[in-house]
Amino acid sequence: MSQVRQKFATQVNSEILTAVRRLAQNEGRQLQALVDEALADLIEKRKNAKPRSHVMGAYLASHEKYASLYKKLAE
Repeated sequence: MSQVRQKFATQVNSEILTAVRRLAQNEGRQLQALVDEALADLIEKRKNAKPRSHVMGAYLASHEKYASLYKKLAE
């Protein structure tokens, strides 16, 4: 990611901001470092918005076992 920084202004829920400031202080980091991390995590999460393999495996196993029940529930 680029090291060039750009300022922007926004508003945040005061409880969230207080919690993030506390995290930054407890971790000895700057608030902007946590904001960068949170935004990067959000981008990665949305970019890879696909179910994890173990989740899909559990779903498929459940569907095999309970297919008739799921069908009745859908009716």
